[in-house]
Amino acid sequence: MKAPAVLVFDSGVGGLSVARCIHHALPAVRLIYLADNACFPYGDQPESVVIERCCGLVEKALEAFSVDAVVVACNTASTVVLPRLRAMTDIPVVGVVPAVKPAAQLSRNRKIGLLATPATVRRPYLQGLVDEFAADCAVSRVGHPGLVRWIEDWVAGQALPMAELDAALEPFRADGVDTVVLGCTHYPLIVEALRAALPQVRHWVDSGDAIARRTAFLLHQGGYSLPLGKSDEAMMQAVMFSGDVPPGIESFLAQWGLAPARVLAHWPGTAAEGVTVTVSA
Repeated sequence: MKAPAVLVFDSGVGGLSVARCIHHALPAVRLIYLADNACFPYGDQPESVVIERCCGLVEKALEAFSVDAVVVACNTASTVVLPRLRAMTDIPVVGVVPAVKPAAQLSRNRKIGLLATPATVRRPYLQGLVDEFAADCAVSRVGHPGLVRWIEDWVAGQALPMAELDAALEPFRADGVDTVVLGCTHYPLIVEALRAALPQVRHWVDSGDAIARRTAFLLHQGGYSLPLGKSDEAMMQAVMFSGDVPPGIESFLAQWGLAPARVLAHWPGTAAEGVTVTVSA
């Protein structure tokens, strides 16, 4: 049986943190990554635009690739687009849920930080998760407007603005949180920098491993028997951007064990003009 393929979708490079978790848990799975960076970030867009862009691009990807599951690796898109996507296709669609429940289970002092985009922090959906799973915790929220752009620039080779990052995390320091929820898929990419800025935080919790487990379950339901474990061999079939290819992305993908067969710019409009790259790990 041919190895299954999973499409991972985000507005930028943040979903690569999820793709890496899937690859580590399911090394036999073939991955296709699609970033709508021409419309990045989704948190700045009206919901109608997010729905239209996400559904349109995923539909094109399903036409271009044989895919067995779709992962929407974007918190903003997951809150508004999943019902529409699931109505479009019989293929399983997995979304992102901020890891409030495991954070509440891990926290010893019942003080939790929630680091997210302003759009995610504002959504009633997030408050519902807090009410359901962390009602006995003091939850400090930081919705930073620039952090995802800093991370996009960092992936492209620029230095993180550590002084600004340290200042952005000050509410967590002041409130004495011992556990922080990474409420955007971009944030696990810089978890080492976050740990350095807040060494007193015991746990930095994201949804990547949970998404990988859910994907494995759905693929198993679909008839695939998949070994678990890790592999050094990347199975990234293609990385596609609706806008320009970010500078330095090939090197970053190689460092993360996700060296792709192809990197395509301006997809799908000029997919035929995409540049095929060979990346050495």
